[in-house]
Amino acid sequence: MQPRVLKVLEFNKVKDKLAGFSASSLGREKVLQLMPSIDYMEVVKSQEQTDEAATVLRLKGEVPLGGITDIRAHVKRAEIGGTLNTQELLDIAGTIYAARKLDRFVETLLEEELYIPILKNYMDQLVIYPELERNIKNCIDEYGEVLDGASEKLRGIRQQLRSTESRVREKLESMIRSSNAQKMLSDSIVTIRNERYVIPVKQEYRGAYGGIVHDQSSSGATLFIEPQQVVDLNNVLQEAKVKEKLEIDRILAELSAEVAEVARDLMENVSILAEIDFMFAKAKYAKHIRATKPKINDKRIVRLVQARHPLIPGDEVVPNTIELGKDYTSIVITGPNTGGKTVTLKTLGLLQIMAQSGLQVPAQDGSEVGVFSAVYADIGDEQSIEQSLSTFSSHMVNIVDILKKVDHNSLVLFDELGAGTDPQEGAALAISILDEVYQRGACVIATTHYPELKAYGYNREGVVNASVEFNVDTLSPTYRLLIGVPGRSNAFEISKRLGLENDVIQRAKEFVSEDSNKVENMIASLEASQKRAEAEWQEAEQIRKTSEKLHEELEQQMQALDEQRDKLMEKAAEKAEKLVEQAKQEAEQVIRELRKMRMEQHAHVKEHELIDAKKRLGDAVPTVKKSASTKKQEVANQTLEPGDEVKVLSLNQKGHLVEKTGEKEWQVQIGIMKMKVKDKDIHYISRPKPVETKPLATIKGKDYHVSLELDLRGERFENALMRVEKYLDDAVLAGYHRVSIIHGKGTGALRVGVQNYLKNHRSVKNHRYGEASEGGIGVTVVELK
Repeated sequence: MQPRVLKVLEFNKVKDKLAGFSASSLGREKVLQLMPSIDYMEVVKSQEQTDEAATVLRLKGEVPLGGITDIRAHVKRAEIGGTLNTQELLDIAGTIYAARKLDRFVETLLEEELYIPILKNYMDQLVIYPELERNIKNCIDEYGEVLDGASEKLRGIRQQLRSTESRVREKLESMIRSSNAQKMLSDSIVTIRNERYVIPVKQEYRGAYGGIVHDQSSSGATLFIEPQQVVDLNNVLQEAKVKEKLEIDRILAELSAEVAEVARDLMENVSILAEIDFMFAKAKYAKHIRATKPKINDKRIVRLVQARHPLIPGDEVVPNTIELGKDYTSIVITGPNTGGKTVTLKTLGLLQIMAQSGLQVPAQDGSEVGVFSAVYADIGDEQSIEQSLSTFSSHMVNIVDILKKVDHNSLVLFDELGAGTDPQEGAALAISILDEVYQRGACVIATTHYPELKAYGYNREGVVNASVEFNVDTLSPTYRLLIGVPGRSNAFEISKRLGLENDVIQRAKEFVSEDSNKVENMIASLEASQKRAEAEWQEAEQIRKTSEKLHEELEQQMQALDEQRDKLMEKAAEKAEKLVEQAKQEAEQVIRELRKMRMEQHAHVKEHELIDAKKRLGDAVPTVKKSASTKKQEVANQTLEPGDEVKVLSLNQKGHLVEKTGEKEWQVQIGIMKMKVKDKDIHYISRPKPVETKPLATIKGKDYHVSLELDLRGERFENALMRVEKYLDDAVLAGYHRVSIIHGKGTGALRVGVQNYLKNHRSVKNHRYGEASEGGIGVTVVELK
């Protein structure tokens, strides 16, 4: 494809927008290198790649591609023996992590039996090194600092550094806090010069501290002196820093060597991740422009259904259906300026290039494109002052170049063919050029103003006329492409609506030949017929779609009902079979026992034995469980009282009735939560036995009222622990096996203190945080011995 054609058709703008959907610089690099392919199988493969990515996005919404970095330069330097810095090593670890995360994501898709052969092939080639990632992250933190734990030696050096640094600071701070320091120091601070700790001393007191002068202020009034007392310590500190740097260099060199060992696999991983990022960038762009996958053919057939130009905003673009290469290979579009002819040419050319680049096209499902060896375009006014070329000359330079290269596998786009010269000669030249391209077998679309070309489509097989619709009432184009209808002149109608006198218009019509009037009337009739046919087709299409939708919905409902009926029948049959089998076994057992009794007692079977056997036979008859409505009726008829253990059906949780809050409503306590529940949502389980009343003089025991929960929120720590101790004793005396302590979430200090206290308490068997329905980590549930 010629770079000039790609520029004219604005393919570079499409690539700029596409690059914005890539997740890494690797993906953006692939986008910038994107060029349309002329190989049929390659185009098919790239379209399948985009479609597979679009399927994953449609089902999952997003793909984990974060963290991918271009690490090729880092890996190459490590491979030739270089030492990588901390950020470069973190980039490598991050890319390994991104590959590992993507691998897990694809595994999940495969477990769901999603058909993703291209992604699976990429992931099969990916070699992941989690150990290298772990080694790097164990040595370097997220800010690029080497951790103390990177080696035992480094840990020891840094401990010495911190210790020595602390001693230096202590000595210097004692100096600046001395009684005469305020007089001799410019400021009471400890600072650093030349990587050594110093203090700011006034010029006149430089001899009071001795030591080394490292710097002075701009005025010279202050000297930054390292006192003699800390020189040795600063020396020790510097030696430790040198050791630290050497150890860090050794650690980084060791990690770089690990990278070098797997350099080839890492480079291959980068290429694979770039491909994956690129394919999902194409899919995201397709979703953004509401594009679909076109069918690819090798017969040079183009059928774009309701195609839209991707660079025109969605609320402004007018979709058009463009067909070429099957019934006809040439289209001649006539009509006025600003009618949308050039946009139609650019839409066809750009969508063809996008499809051959593996991008989905903004058109409806069912669209298809062929694979052309070249797309040629002569669009726009490219006159050059420098080359002294007029509009006509610049067009002819391009056309001459096209005619040298065009063949039967080419798509040619001519805008305003023959324009810029004498109308009669220009029209003749346009017809001759079209004939030449047509005879070579190329597909061509041309726009023109010349009325002579309206007859071109009627005289040649495989050529069709077209026009862009113009609304005379609003004096504006509608931008709708009309295939089979040549453009007609609207000069008289427009002039009349703009106020030109009728006499002038009538005299003008007399100058137009009778043949021209017949042609214009024929074109007007064709336009009216096409509009009527399109309206009827749209109405029929809407009815067809509605019918199909209703038919599909009915089929789905019938299928669901059939499946439900079959399941119910199957369950009923299985249940009946089990019940009958149980009844048969019980009956056979009863019969065997009767026979045994008859044999043993010589047919003298007592009456009560017969009654018992009869009862067992009656019990063997299958019974049908009560329906849900019967159960609900029973629940409605039950008598409830405070203290009853019940089950809240809607929550599937057990609790206790606290009190009646309405005619058909109770307050139920579930764990630490109290809520109001309707009678119909309550299922009775059991009622606690009444407790005997003892004299008031009785000491605290099982009858002493102790709450099932202790609320410590707002308590001071010491008071809270005293309350916990007393409460646990009371709970043990009350005979409770499980209680709840509410301490809240807060800062966590009270929670930790309570948990530590419970670990060592003599009466505590076990303790845990509450479930979500019990209060979560704001509550500790305690099991007592």
